Amino acid sequence: MPGSAEGLRRVLVTGADTFWGGRVARALESARNAEVIVAIGARAPSIPLEGADFVRVSDPNFSTLDRIVDGVGADTIVHTGLIVDSTLGSPARLHEVNVIGTMNLLAAAGTRRSTVRTLVVKSSGLVYGASSKDPYAFKESCGRSGPPTTPVERSLVDAEALVGDFARDNPKVAVSVLRFANVLGSHLRAPLSRNLARAFCPSLFGYDPLLQFVEQDDVVRALVHTLGSKLRGTFNVGGAGRLPLSELAAICGTRLVPLLPWQVGLLSAPARRMRLFDLPPELVTLLRYGRGMDTDAFTATGFEYRYSSLGAAEAFARTLRLHRGSSPSVGRRENLPWG
Repeated sequence: MPGSAEGLRRVLVTGADTFWGGRVARALESARNAEVIVAIGARAPSIPLEGADFVRVSDPNFSTLDRIVDGVGADTIVHTGLIVDSTLGSPARLHEVNVIGTMNLLAAAGTRRSTVRTLVVKSSGLVYGASSKDPYAFKESCGRSGPPTTPVERSLVDAEALVGDFARDNPKVAVSVLRFANVLGSHLRAPLSRNLARAFCPSLFGYDPLLQFVEQDDVVRALVHTLGSKLRGTFNVGGAGRLPLSELAAICGTRLVPLLPWQVGLLSAPARRMRLFDLPPELVTLLRYGRGMDTDAFTATGFEYRYSSLGAAEAFARTLRLHRGSSPSVGRRENLPWG
């Protein structure tokens, strides 16, 4: 069934200190289908864990991860620690976490004595980029229209290449990569959702891109579904349909402020420091060209979305209205959970 995790025994969840790692570990706790759940992270878990064991790993090098994978006797690994928001780290950190961290984890999972038989990696539609040359909807077999242009995209492309090599070298392991559309949710803090939560949201003059979304609960459900199904390959995950940015802004109750190209480069850094808006490079190209992904392959595995792209936007907007209505300073950024 979608969202189940049948047949799991000993599960290792990476990135427990991230938004997604903690929630995946909690979902596995609730499912009660795993004998042992071990969650690792550099800091405390992002949400309290009850049935899972937490191991703090400040330096995820090969020897440390090898000891953990071997000690746990993990048959399943869920890799949720990839950084997909470039505002969370420098280019060097993005490379260290996404590329080097993934390389060390795969090396630990691929030793001769390894008991790992299932590996699920949470990736992002950012690997496709955004360009005027893009297809209407990317299929999993589609490559980018051009080379990666931002550090976060480059690091994700490199990380996925490492996972692909691991899958070819370890046919006994069911390896799956999930590329998620932009996420909207009641607690997720990301550049686009932070902008939508404010009174004014930046846009690019002359562009009204079509955007695809997946709701945060569907993200966790998709990861757990993949574990239980032992899928192999790469899958796009996103709600049905796409929304123009203008319609999205209207639903969220924010006013679009069109910026000219020279204003984007000039204002991005000071606006972020002043907490006016967030415009990392990968979001700029998205707000220009949009992005769509064909999700038929994942739907064919039996997964059922609870939210379409429109449904995810409407659910997000309802949460916004609740916070704005309960705040003594309506619309002030610091009173919203996405600030």
